[in-house]
Amino acid sequence: MEQQGAELQQKPSPVAICLDLLKEPVTTSCGHSYCRTCISNHWDAEEENHIYTCPECRKEFIRRPDLGKNIMLAELVEELKKNRLQDDPDDQRFAAAEDVACDFCTGRKLKAFKSCLNCVASYCEKHLQPHHESAAFKRHKLVNPSKKLQEMICSRHDEVMKMFCRTDQQFICIFCSTEEHKDHNTVSAAAEKTEETERAAGESNSGAQ
Repeated sequence: MEQQGAELQQKPSPVAICLDLLKEPVTTSCGHSYCRTCISNHWDAEEENHIYTCPECRKEFIRRPDLGKNIMLAELVEELKKNRLQDDPDDQRFAAAEDVACDFCTGRKLKAFKSCLNCVASYCEKHLQPHHESAAFKRHKLVNPSKKLQEMICSRHDEVMKMFCRTDQQFICIFCSTEEHKDHNTVSAAAEKTEETERAAGESNSGAQ
């Protein structure tokens, strides 16, 4: 048990698929361990061929193997996580898979503090500093960290969609408002979002009554 724990600590990123610590670890019949979600997604992608492989050793399985939780490995991973937090109290500053990561950190990336619609990039507090200090970035629009930055950019004009067309019920950029959406009922995106929030709150209150 102690030897297995030592080996696990020497290899803090043992998963061949997501390169992260194991989450709900399961073990295949060939002896390799993966996150349950990672190996399930891998086999989902292979399902059309009716051949399931181990990403590590490439062993093939004709039938999709049943997966059981590796209880011992799960306990070791939890212990390793606790030790990491004790060794590095700032560990939570680093981005996990579900977080928005800073696009400019090298090595292990920090969580993003803000996303910039103009740069179409996300920044940790350190890399965000030029946006606060340089006049060149003063007009840039900063928002809460978002993984969907591209959805906020007009694909036609490559501009931030700061307007909302109520006629066509879609977000648009300033150039769209003067071209194909000219003479339409348009408002700022911020105004539309505020109104949506107020409508949702009103509907919620009505439902409660």
